[in-house]
Amino acid sequence: MREEHSCCAGSRSAGQRTEVDTKDQSVIWQEGHRDRKVSSDLHTNMIAIPGGTFMMGTDSQEGFASDGEGPARRVTVDGFEMSPYAVTNAEFQRFVEATGYVTEAEMFGWSFVFEMFVSEQTKAKVAQVPQDTPWWLVVEGAYWAAPEGVDSNIEARMDHPVVHISWNDAMAYCRWAGVRLPTEAEWEYAARGGMEGRTYPWGDLLKQDGKFQCNIWQGKFPVKNNASDGYVGTAPVDAYSPNGYGLYNLSGNVWEWCSDWFSPTYHRQTSAVNPHFSEATGRRSMRGGSYLCHRSYCNRYRVAARSGNTPDSSTGNCGFRVVRDMGIKG
Repeated sequence: MREEHSCCAGSRSAGQRTEVDTKDQSVIWQEGHRDRKVSSDLHTNMIAIPGGTFMMGTDSQEGFASDGEGPARRVTVDGFEMSPYAVTNAEFQRFVEATGYVTEAEMFGWSFVFEMFVSEQTKAKVAQVPQDTPWWLVVEGAYWAAPEGVDSNIEARMDHPVVHISWNDAMAYCRWAGVRLPTEAEWEYAARGGMEGRTYPWGDLLKQDGKFQCNIWQGKFPVKNNASDGYVGTAPVDAYSPNGYGLYNLSGNVWEWCSDWFSPTYHRQTSAVNPHFSEATGRRSMRGGSYLCHRSYCNRYRVAARSGNTPDSSTGNCGFRVVRDMGIKG
């Protein structure tokens, strides 16, 4: 069994905990959900993913058994529509401007930022660092519009995926936009792009014709990233080539929240038809890996790889992608 590493994302259980009242957010969600005129022109480019049966998970030694990547099994999903891209800063900004929504990172007053991106001035103010993952800094004032702290902004990154988004934040956006988070099965089925049993959305080789296909760590984690794939942090949501279904960046860039609760026994406890893990475990599922993933440490940018985090956690490498039931318009 391979050793599990936790570079993937910082968790609020590992950082400073501040009690906040999120009950008022439900009012904002409801108001935003009623005002559909604001969001009617969002996600008009959803791609139809035909229903079908596929081999989900993996039995490969490359996988993390402790994450519950297997046993591989035949799974059937109904058809649905998926956004070709992760939700962008521009799209999330429209949501915030329309509803006044305040993210959990803002309510807690901090979020996790990878140490390489933090200015010396901001780093000098950091008082807490998770012991097991010291590259994650607890940065006060970090949130989606200030991803590296108060001295940063997203002006040049409006087409990048929004980050510092908790599962609860993603759900709030979905209610407003008339969409939902994918199940793990839907996410993996779509990520495979119609191919069977491949390692990545494009095949088994990390590069195709010598070209990079995703945004992951290039170098020695966590001290050196030579950015030979073109990016150190996030990349635009349409970077690289799409998979067989026309979906972009399902490996690397940012982790994407799914609707399921996370469990290492997922494959042993869920149905083979439209599976969904609905028993509360304290962590929600994430898929796809991020720009911090590296084969030597956190090889979770494979389509079968899984991870999870508490639904109130937010980091600089986690966003989300949305889906919609077939035939339903926003």
